[in-house]
This record gives sequence, C-alpha cells and structure tokens, in this order.
Amino acid sequence: MRNSGFLLKVLWLVLCQAAAGSWGQANITSMLAPQADRVMALAEWEERWQEDRIGFHQPHVHTMLENNIDKVLAGRAEVRFFFPLCGKAVDMKWLADMGHSVVGVEISEKAIKQFFEENNMTYNEEPVPAIPGVKVFKSSERNISLYQCDLYNFSSSIEGQFGAIWDRGSLVAINPRDREKYAALIISLMAKDCRYLLDTLLYNPELYEGPPFLVPNEQVNSLFGNSCDIELLSSLDALTERHRGWGLDYLTENVHLITPKSI
Repeated sequence: MRNSGFLLKVLWLVLCQAAAGSWGQANITSMLAPQADRVMALAEWEERWQEDRIGFHQPHVHTMLENNIDKVLAGRAEVRFFFPLCGKAVDMKWLADMGHSVVGVEISEKAIKQFFEENNMTYNEEPVPAIPGVKVFKSSERNISLYQCDLYNFSSSIEGQFGAIWDRGSLVAINPRDREKYAALIISLMAKDCRYLLDTLLYNPELYEGPPFLVPNEQVNSLFGNSCDIELLSSLDALTERHRGWGLDYLTENVHLITPKSI
C-alpha cells in the first residue's frame, strides 16, 4: 500500500507538470498570435538592402555586446564566433581585431561587400562546393568568412561548431513560424563550451506587425531550455522616437546568455 501511495504521488506530480507545460505553451501561443502568420520572404530582405532601408543596422559596436563581452569570452582567447544574419555588423571587425575569428551568414551580397569595403578590408570570393550556388567571402587581413546564403542551408558540416554566437537581430528577424527550426540549427552549431549571447525584444505585437518581432522570455526558455542553461543578463527600456513612429508605447530589450547544459 505504501508503494501504491508513492506511485500515486509521482503520477500526480507528472500530471501537474504536464498541465503546467500545456498552460505555458498556450500562454506563449496567445502572446505570439498577432504575429504568428507574418512572413518576410528572403527577396524582401534583399530588397531592403538594395534600397538602403536598413534602419536595423548600427554604425557602432552594439552596447549589449560590449557590456557582456567578458561573460561571453569567459577568459578564452581566439574564440570562433558565429553571426547569424550578420548584415554588415561592425561588431565582426571589432571581434576580429581582438584576435577572434568570425563566421557569418547573410542573404544579401550587397551587405557582405559593404562590410568589407566600409572597413577598408580586401576579400576573396570562393564557391562553396557543399552548397551549390553559394559563395563565401573571406577577408585577406582578418579571420572573417561571410557566407551568402539562406541561413537554413548552413550547417556544422560547413564550418564546424562555435565557441560563441552573437545574435543581435536574427531570432527577432526570422519568421515566427520558423523559430523551432532556427533554434535546432543554433543548438547544432554550439560547441560544448559555447556561450550564446541572444538579444530579444518585448513589446505589444498588436501595435506593430514586425520585423523585428516579439520574442517573449517564455519562448526563449521553450526553445532552448531543454538542452541549455539560460541566464537573463539585462533588461532595458529601449523605446526611441523611431519606435514610437511604429506605434509602440513600450519596448524592452533583453539580453540572455545561453550555454549548453553539462552532461
């Protein structure tokens, strides 16, 4: 009888956890509903670059990266960084100048070429045999390789795994319906000692259709929590006049440090 009582308690706990998980997922679904069906085709992103509609680009190193670089490096030198949807982020040169190597993926050839030209760096173009039709642009002065391709065509078989990832405008830019696929790719690119710095945004999605899209903390935990530890490093008011022009009344920028769980 004692064993039966114990089993009933275990069963009750399991059912409670399952119910909590279902409620949590339902809550996430409800939060994301206004943007759930929003889709940006790759051609639209390329068009934005061609027309210089790139308000998301910052001409300086991102403050969140600067403020948290010690936590990302954790005392390591010559770390391999991955930049998903890298654009022409000056953060890449900043890290390369510190002795780290950088691999980025970007759909726009114009963005990649502008990165090298605006930073006065020469580069070579090479085909990527593993991905037909794809090119990689490699710096002659720094250890930087930028792949011009669909992010989902990239994999660890191309460049291995990475010791760090800086995701400033990638998870918030991909189509919301693709987030599980995106998380699976990112996790597959993480080395055992990887430190993944993720920047996300919170706002009322009923006021703005995106991108950038809303990514609630609950979904970050849902996407990465099973295989990674997640630490919220900072949460700041990021509302500017530009964002007010989108119709927003608040905007919170969150930075998370995500690391693989120890086996």
